[in-house]
Amino acid sequence: MRAWSRTTSGEHRFVECSRAIPLAVGSFSTGEVAYRLKTRLIPVSEGRQRFGQHHLGGLSNAARTDKQTTRYQQTEKRILAVLDGDPELAHSRWSGRLLADALDSVSDDQVWRVLREHKIKLQRRRSWCISTDPKFGPRTADVVGVYLSPSKDAVVMCVDEKPRIQVLDSVQGWLRLPGGIALSGRSHRYRRHGTFPPFASLKVSPGQVQERHYPNWGCRESLDFMNDVAPPHTGQEIHVILGNLNAHKPKPDRWLARHPNVRFHLLPTSSSSLSMAEVWFRILSPWALGNFGCTAVRQFREAIDRYVRPYRETSARFEWQKTVVEPSSDRTLL
Repeated sequence: MRAWSRTTSGEHRFVECSRAIPLAVGSFSTGEVAYRLKTRLIPVSEGRQRFGQHHLGGLSNAARTDKQTTRYQQTEKRILAVLDGDPELAHSRWSGRLLADALDSVSDDQVWRVLREHKIKLQRRRSWCISTDPKFGPRTADVVGVYLSPSKDAVVMCVDEKPRIQVLDSVQGWLRLPGGIALSGRSHRYRRHGTFPPFASLKVSPGQVQERHYPNWGCRESLDFMNDVAPPHTGQEIHVILGNLNAHKPKPDRWLARHPNVRFHLLPTSSSSLSMAEVWFRILSPWALGNFGCTAVRQFREAIDRYVRPYRETSARFEWQKTVVEPSSDRTLL
């Protein structure tokens, strides 16, 4: 019972009862126990009675009566109804205390109990992307089909760029605090030295990356990059997954005529998450560029090259894991 009273993950009423019983079986009255635990008399009294009748099995709360269930359901509806509205003007979002204050007769514990049952997390913020592409379904099926079942001996690659990253110069290093703790950090002062858009091609099956550095990215740069990517795979079918921005889409009529083994697959608009090159950029950013300070774009490019060279030797296959697509009523959410 002492262990139960110290847990931080159990239900509040169960923990409270585990704390009250050792005091109640001693020389303390119900009122004194309630005062020491800063709780009401009723839970302490009911807990003593259940423990006297059922011992440890009586610590858990008894099943609610129909009247209690109805009252709880009414409170639940009130809490959810208030959540549909906006909080006071001084606050931009709801909290458990604000909800309890808006409902005079409801305690903080009741509010959080209802939120837990409905898996509502007030502090969590999620973002989503809405695609308005009329060809979203066919294009998504085309790209996912290439990931899951490409042709035999075919090469699948994702070509994409990361939006321009600021090249920042700031003092950084290790800080020794008075308590002996060492922290890695950087100064709040920095200088900008331009921006740079990293560009890469990811071969999905072996997980290998081939990068090129261009000051800008457009149709001409797309074909120039493809002239480096395609020749090593002569005789193989090549599937290239590209973003749907105009800067990403080459005008490849003549180029494709000279490379009949290459096929381009355009992603739907606002659907960059379908490109596995985005996964590669999420690997590159924290490990190669996260705490890197430089004074020129050239140093920024060299940092990317230093990370990519050893990464190729330990690269692993990228696999498409999303197998269940949840349909929406009128809009498509990614």
